[in-house]
Amino acid sequence: MVDVVEIERTASRAGAAPRKTWERAEAEALYNLPFADLMFQAQGVHRANFDPNHVETASLLSVKTGGCPEDCGYCSQSAHYDTGLKATRLMDRADVVAVAQRAKDAGATRFCMAAAWRSPKDRDLDQVCDMVSAVKGLGMETCVTLGMLTPDQAKRLSESGLDFYNHNVDTSPEFYDKIITTRTLQDRIDTLAHVRDAGIKVCCGGIVGMGELVDDRLGMLMLLANLPSHPDSVPINLWNEVKGVPVNDNAERPDPIALVRLVATARIMMPKSVVRLSAGRQYMTDELQAMCFLAGANSIFIGDVLLTTRNPQRDRDANLLDRLGITSRLA
Repeated sequence: MVDVVEIERTASRAGAAPRKTWERAEAEALYNLPFADLMFQAQGVHRANFDPNHVETASLLSVKTGGCPEDCGYCSQSAHYDTGLKATRLMDRADVVAVAQRAKDAGATRFCMAAAWRSPKDRDLDQVCDMVSAVKGLGMETCVTLGMLTPDQAKRLSESGLDFYNHNVDTSPEFYDKIITTRTLQDRIDTLAHVRDAGIKVCCGGIVGMGELVDDRLGMLMLLANLPSHPDSVPINLWNEVKGVPVNDNAERPDPIALVRLVATARIMMPKSVVRLSAGRQYMTDELQAMCFLAGANSIFIGDVLLTTRNPQRDRDANLLDRLGITSRLA
């Protein structure tokens, strides 16, 4: 049995960073532990690094929707598929700041802005940098996801005060080309490197329920855990049902226990990363979310909509966290 709690304690006593290199056999051994043992280890790692009774709350806004030239087979915003979504222009800064203020008033501490681009043009990046600076002025953490970046673009975002950049790997290296062909996995890894080099925190995770195997989910965690440094934030998304996209043909929602196992394994493999339950929470029961929090998830998106898909209402989230004795800014 892999005793990661003891590894973490030893590393802490030695003043060293937690282990970052994982072999396939280790990841499989963790994931396949008896459920109680897996949860015990995950709780130990979680408590060593975080307040186990606190959940971070973030809000997500699509500042430029639809018309994306990428062919991601799960995405409602791809121009390759007829999903019924109308493309929009980049929002005005004042409108974005107004939404951010409402999100802050509703309990969000981080505001994430997403634009459906393959990569931003410089003139668009100027506007996004203005948005970042303005939202920072509200006293919120900032995050953007804009597609691929050059080193210079990452530097400009850093200079604007950006805290986090989201750029998901989506799935395992083995499953990747079954859902995306217009952007390679290496393209994504290169952008993550540019973000790290610019001093911006990395938000990077993936999606489950697209027809991948458990081996692919573990492959995704290994990819993340074996990056040069662990992502600061790891979003785990359940695929949201979208009309007109290829993933519909093979999508299958994960067994709830399998999802909890994945969260627990992510917590152990990336002990200091915030693990976020992201898209797809509307499909999850309160009991399943509670188990995910127990397994080490400690962040959620709040608000009725995530980009173009549904999300649990704020009152439901506040009620659940209150019943669990978990603190947040939802009150």
